[in-house]
Amino acid sequence: MDAGVVARVSRVTRVCARLHLVYTLSRMRPCSVRRFWVHPILRKRLQRGEYHLLVQELRLDDRLFQRYFSMSKEVFDELLGKVGPLITKVDTHLRMSIGPAERLAICLRYLATGDSYATIAFSYRVGRSTVAVIVKEVAGAIWTALVEECMPVPQVEDWRAIAAGFQERWEFPNCVGAIDGKHVVVQAPANAGSLYFNYKSTHSLVLLAVVDAEYLFRVVDVGGFGRSSDSGSLRNSAFGESLRDGSLQLPPDTVIAGSERRGPLPHVFVGDEAFPLLDNLLRPFPGRHLTRERRLFNYRLSRARLVVECAFGILSTQWRMLRRVITTSPEVTELCVKAACVLHNFLRRKTIDMPSRTPIARSTDEVTPTLCDAPRMGSNNATRRSIQQRETFCSYFNEEGAVRWQANVV
Repeated sequence: MDAGVVARVSRVTRVCARLHLVYTLSRMRPCSVRRFWVHPILRKRLQRGEYHLLVQELRLDDRLFQRYFSMSKEVFDELLGKVGPLITKVDTHLRMSIGPAERLAICLRYLATGDSYATIAFSYRVGRSTVAVIVKEVAGAIWTALVEECMPVPQVEDWRAIAAGFQERWEFPNCVGAIDGKHVVVQAPANAGSLYFNYKSTHSLVLLAVVDAEYLFRVVDVGGFGRSSDSGSLRNSAFGESLRDGSLQLPPDTVIAGSERRGPLPHVFVGDEAFPLLDNLLRPFPGRHLTRERRLFNYRLSRARLVVECAFGILSTQWRMLRRVITTSPEVTELCVKAACVLHNFLRRKTIDMPSRTPIARSTDEVTPTLCDAPRMGSNNATRRSIQQRETFCSYFNEEGAVRWQANVV
């Protein structure tokens, strides 16, 4: 055999022998043994955990309890009665489960502060992964338990009640809600590219909301990509689809009292210049060089639209998670934002002493409409009818609908 061939075979043999030796030694290494099934610090949860010490002491001081959970202890107990059956776990032979009250406390503390999972885990003496599971499950349970009571799909009589509220408080007739979007800042999701990158140079999910005159959320849509504009978020939402196809159960066109000569006018939502002009959605007149009449209309519309801005401010002040960069996955972030919105309504209805919905007569065989997922839609070009309706509202606010103080504002 040729000497060169022998040399090559010998080198290959030595390499294979070395690889076999490395593999054999790696299999002989002792496996890492877990030191603790439950860390000794976590075993003292019932004696030294924050829920079992600090929270129980806070129950003796209503003001401090309110600051800690963003709700009173009576409301906390009421919420626990609604959510508790959905979040209760069964004890096993190996360990005791965390009780529903403590699970609710952990989730509310996360929503109220936006602290990291690790911080809350150390305070309550539970594992970080346990906090992650609790926040996800309890946030979803809060939405499930409260949505039908505190944020039901509005019906015709509900829209009429909302319009009466806008007429009484903001002097804007036939208005059934103010609409706007809020960017919830999140940590850039993995492999998401620029989908969540918004015009503020942050990554975000979009909360699209319709708010009534009492700062209550009537419709919310969470999960829009941050790169989308408010108009795009509306176009791709279930609410936007229902608005365009007329399935929102809005009241029929109504004549405004004292303005019979203008004929029936539709019930409308009010939004800023980022939204399209539609038959049931008013936006301000664009441009800077406007007539005094159009500037008065823009002021009256913006005055009514500010309720949604104020609602977002109240929401983010009460649930300060929304003022931080949220590091959870988009799915968990969506659950937490929806839970914060429905909790906002749950707490505010108690403040204003308002029923959960307007009583309406309904036949037993009537099917309750729901908002379904919407497909992508076309352009936002305004129709001639919607342009004419905005001109009619403009004329109304400058004539019979004028208020004495508006001349001093514009």
